[in-house]
Amino acid sequence: MSAHARTELESALAVCKGSFLSVGFFSFFVNLLMLVPSFYMLQVYDRAVGSASLSTLLMLTLIMLLLMITMGGLEWVRSRIMVRISTRLDVLLSQRLFDASFKQALNTSGMNATAQPLSDLNGLRQFLTGNGLFAFFDAPWIPIYLAVMFMFHSWYGWMGIVSAVLLGTLAFANEKLTHSPLQVANREQMAATAFTNKSLRNAEVVQSMGMLASLRQHWSGRTHKVLALQSLASDRAATMTSVSRTFRQIVQSLVLGLGAYLTINHEISPGLMIAGSILLGRALAPIDQLIGVWKGFLGARSQYARLHELLLKIAAEPERMSLPAPEGAIRVEGLSAGSPDARKPIIRGVGFQVAAGEVVGIIGPSGAGKSTLARALLGVWPSLAGTVRLDGADISQWRREELGPYIGYLPQDIELFEGTISQNISRFGPVNAPAVVAAARMAGVHELVLQMPDGYDTLIGANGGGLSGGQRQRIGLARALYGEPRLVVLDEPNSNLDEAGEKMLAEALQKLKQSRATVFVITHRPGVLAQVDKLLVLNRGELSLFGPRDQVLARLRDATPATRQTAAIQL
Repeated sequence: MSAHARTELESALAVCKGSFLSVGFFSFFVNLLMLVPSFYMLQVYDRAVGSASLSTLLMLTLIMLLLMITMGGLEWVRSRIMVRISTRLDVLLSQRLFDASFKQALNTSGMNATAQPLSDLNGLRQFLTGNGLFAFFDAPWIPIYLAVMFMFHSWYGWMGIVSAVLLGTLAFANEKLTHSPLQVANREQMAATAFTNKSLRNAEVVQSMGMLASLRQHWSGRTHKVLALQSLASDRAATMTSVSRTFRQIVQSLVLGLGAYLTINHEISPGLMIAGSILLGRALAPIDQLIGVWKGFLGARSQYARLHELLLKIAAEPERMSLPAPEGAIRVEGLSAGSPDARKPIIRGVGFQVAAGEVVGIIGPSGAGKSTLARALLGVWPSLAGTVRLDGADISQWRREELGPYIGYLPQDIELFEGTISQNISRFGPVNAPAVVAAARMAGVHELVLQMPDGYDTLIGANGGGLSGGQRQRIGLARALYGEPRLVVLDEPNSNLDEAGEKMLAEALQKLKQSRATVFVITHRPGVLAQVDKLLVLNRGELSLFGPRDQVLARLRDATPATRQTAAIQL
């Protein structure tokens, strides 16, 4: 994306431009009506009191009440507009940010899996709906208020300018003193939260190996650093706020003294003495308010910067033309692939071809790149070089929402989602009961589900709480087999299965073969090899052997012991 390209965040704000202009329009009249109290006091002292006319006082009071009620109504209207703006931003950005957060987790192998962008959007929305933003709409009126003070008396005007400059200096000092510690504190807070989430997800490991005290100490160190930085920023902000508020109160008292002096010398009327004090307070209020909301503004600015950077770094998926339903033919051409955040490929120059309906076993030692190949075949990890083609089309050219129902994937680490068993098997789409049961039967988990308290409606947690590793694996396998997948990739599908589970897996592979689905099975156990048509042997990221199963096994048996070890399987 070019430096001048507009992100969706900027586009969303541009869409709301008219609403912001409306807020500015209403702010014009709100600030114009802010002059009413000053002129009311001026007229009361100079006309009503001076003439002792109750009718004049009554009319002035009625006019003042009408104008102030109007001002209140206008403030309510601009507040409602800001609420509508924040809601519109959420509608325009929330789905895009959800997708970008998911893509960021995908690109970093889950290391940066966080919902922080959605939290940032919520924080930005809250700032827009707060009163602090109105200080920025009111600030341009400061020169106008000062000009009116010059109309009252030049000394009033100069006093207002000096006061505004000093308060502005305090606001600038507040920015410089709090920006850096708050920025570092936010980064540390995000890191501490991510560390805590990771620790909680591995609670069993932590408990079993007595790691809690060490992890708590590590977390405590980060938290104390965050607290120290936040306390430093808050202390500085509180000091600036206190100084600015005290200064403003002193100035408002001094301007009364100045007004009294000018009144005694007959340079202004008593009404101007009171009106000048009220007007100076009104002129300085936006600056004082800016200082008070500066911490929130800095937070909103950081949130905006993070969202802008994320949307700039992770472009939206382009619209692609729909392709026909896949049959499952795979052709890999000079493929090099690795983790999206890694600089070097894990697999290099891999090439082979598989016809639709074939079952391929992938074997090799740990670290050979088997799981990387699985992710590349599915388009989860983009290729660094070469191409994976499904029915002749680059796997990245398919619309993922349309291709997904034809894909079945069982990763090594089974992650279930919080919901019912039927929702997990049906991938949280519309639950097709017969298809759910069929997938569960193929995975050998149907009888197990029926024995649960609520059957397929049994709620399970995100970590599959209450389920054994083998049960989670079978439910994950049922999810992969749901519907009519044309391309199925199973990464160590029998790692947690007993003998009965292995038998069910073999039957499932037979059924997939009968349905003409293309299947890739990564395994270290020889039992599964009886069901495969071809074998692919990886070693150190390169294709070592590929061909019909019996031919590859014969070559491995005839090879040297060192070569046979590359298969990492008991022949």
